[in-house]
Amino acid sequence: MDSTKRGGVLEVTDLRPVFLFSLPRSGSTLLQRMLGTHSQISTVSEPWILLPYLHSLRRSGTYSEYWHRNMVGAIDDLCDALPNGREDYLCEVRELALRLYAKAAQPGVRYFLDKTPRYNLIVEDVMNLFPDGRFVVLWRNPLAVVASVLETFSGGRWMTHLHKVDLFEGLERLLDAYARRSGEFVSVRYEDLVSEPAAEAGRVVAHLGLDWEAGVIEDFAQGRLQGRVGDQTGIRQYVQVSQVPLDKWKRTLASPVRKLWCRRYLSWIGGERLALMGYDLDLLRAELDEVPTQLSSLAPDVAQTARGVVWSVAEPRILRDKLARLPRWHRIYSHY
Repeated sequence: MDSTKRGGVLEVTDLRPVFLFSLPRSGSTLLQRMLGTHSQISTVSEPWILLPYLHSLRRSGTYSEYWHRNMVGAIDDLCDALPNGREDYLCEVRELALRLYAKAAQPGVRYFLDKTPRYNLIVEDVMNLFPDGRFVVLWRNPLAVVASVLETFSGGRWMTHLHKVDLFEGLERLLDAYARRSGEFVSVRYEDLVSEPAAEAGRVVAHLGLDWEAGVIEDFAQGRLQGRVGDQTGIRQYVQVSQVPLDKWKRTLASPVRKLWCRRYLSWIGGERLALMGYDLDLLRAELDEVPTQLSSLAPDVAQTARGVVWSVAEPRILRDKLARLPRWHRIYSHY
């Protein structure tokens, strides 16, 4: 990396970003830890930095007390006054991100790896912003993703309504980008990564034009990712690559409500898109059908399904925030 300071501002000339796109709970932290062990790659837990800046040009997707849609209009007006319009604005966002990546990176590395699962909402925006970047997409059996999301973030309770943005919108945008621009990605399946870690990580390293280093596999567990956001569960449980998680989803999704939802979810994804990810619709359906049905969580699952409908429509988190401000009426206002 060739970085110099001029007038107190860090200028980045050689550091290149690598973006690892995936759904949450797809094994992205495992692959990140492997790649971050390479002497030419730096990373931190999950930067998230591009989400607010790229959403500043989107009228939907954000509710705020400062009236987000009006802000987008104001930024559009600002872009109209710039010599090259929106391109100038995006160029400044790009340079800001690169300067921050450079400051977070170790001296002398060639790449900074940004692994932010919620970037599945802005895949093509990121790719357009960094035409010289490198892009990795990590897939995982969608049934295993659903189960792992529930176990990690909802204590195993049937609360898919809290994760719909990733399971549906995020997956759809990720698939759309990959379908249009597959040649720009190196694609990895989680199942292959844990079965043949050296081969799969090696393909990514080769895609970056780097020499293989054995420490990517042998020493990845020794690395520590800075930051509070990210998969702390896997870091605590696994100090070496393990195939144990491959079938754990079957225990989580064994109730009739969950199996019915999963059948519909697989149908929504469809055979063509599953094949794009490297999976077979009929095989996944057969695996799901073979899972012994358990009735122990039937009643709670039905109740959570009804609760999820109300939650999705009413947005209780916003209501809860307003109720907390109730003693000060002047602080209760609409969000746009």
